[in-house]
Amino acid sequence: MSANPRWLAVTAIVLVLGCNQSKSGESNPTGGSSGSSATTASGASGAHGAVTSTETGMGAGATATAQTTTPSAPAGEVTMPNGLKYQDLTVGTGAEAAAGKKVRVHYTGWLTNGTKFDSSVDRNSPFEFTLGAHEVISGWDQCVAGMKVGGKRKLTIPPELGYGAAGTPGGPIPPNATLLFDVELLDVK
Repeated sequence: MSANPRWLAVTAIVLVLGCNQSKSGESNPTGGSSGSSATTASGASGAHGAVTSTETGMGAGATATAQTTTPSAPAGEVTMPNGLKYQDLTVGTGAEAAAGKKVRVHYTGWLTNGTKFDSSVDRNSPFEFTLGAHEVISGWDQCVAGMKVGGKRKLTIPPELGYGAAGTPGGPIPPNATLLFDVELLDVK
């Protein structure tokens, strides 16, 4: 089965326009790396099968190549050995949160079924705690550490680093619940 040259040209142009917007080594929107693992629009590696400038109308000597990607975690998501996950949505530029420091955050927490169980944002009342002093669930102590003021981070906290087998009796968090949080670091003292 041979590929339609017009389809290849259109695909190559779209891929070149989309893929060339990120620098080498950065993640692209599909979660793959836009590093050097390029293949041509026909799926072949190297120069053989590349879409040429006459097929794309891109100008003399231009060759369009496509990037191969594999499904993976969202761009920038970090999974720790204990199952804790975080993803920086915004990297802050201010003071860094470290153990022993008093931090002030805004947060919203959800269960994996989408139920919001708490939000300092909704109350317009930031939450303060001493990082590493066991004043909050272990997942927070571990994931807020290293954030910088102005940063926003998405957390996925497994039950053993949250409220565990007990949940919050009589409260909104059931036993063995994985918790999802959006956390914004407002201040470090």
